[in-house]
Amino acid sequence: MPVSAGVGHALASRTLPREFLSFRLGGEEYGIDILTVQEIRSYEAPTRIANAPSFVLGVVNLRGVIVPILDLRLKLGCATAEYNDFTVVIVLTVMDRVIGVVVDSVSDVLEIAPANIKPAPTMSSAVDSGHILGMGCLGSGNDQRLLILTDIQAMLMSPEMGLFNAPELLAD
Repeated sequence: MPVSAGVGHALASRTLPREFLSFRLGGEEYGIDILTVQEIRSYEAPTRIANAPSFVLGVVNLRGVIVPILDLRLKLGCATAEYNDFTVVIVLTVMDRVIGVVVDSVSDVLEIAPANIKPAPTMSSAVDSGHILGMGCLGSGNDQRLLILTDIQAMLMSPEMGLFNAPELLAD
């Protein structure tokens, strides 16, 4: 498969979403595929689950469905996780499962052309870039806006999150 100039092989081999929901975690702006978003809700304190990891805040009952609530700020190492009037829960559907993620605020839905999505920089193995689709570049000059485009499905399905069971190996 030919690789476009300036675009890495991993980025070129993926089918990228075109519309992203932008949100803030600390001072950074992120984007996730709008097709994974079910709804956006104001933050309400969930029911805590004993022995859950610190980033799993608990669960809420959303119209009869028990939904785990994760704080992406805690998971991604933001310095603080303040709960205020701007704090929201993005309710996502991933592999037929409903999961809520807490973020500082939601900005807007953006259409980003593939030409404006640049590969994420190569970093040390301490940084898991497997959950980053690329960097969305919008605007120019002093009005430039850079979004970290996150593969939220891959992030939520990773073994470290503990939300999905590893597929069972098929026996012969």
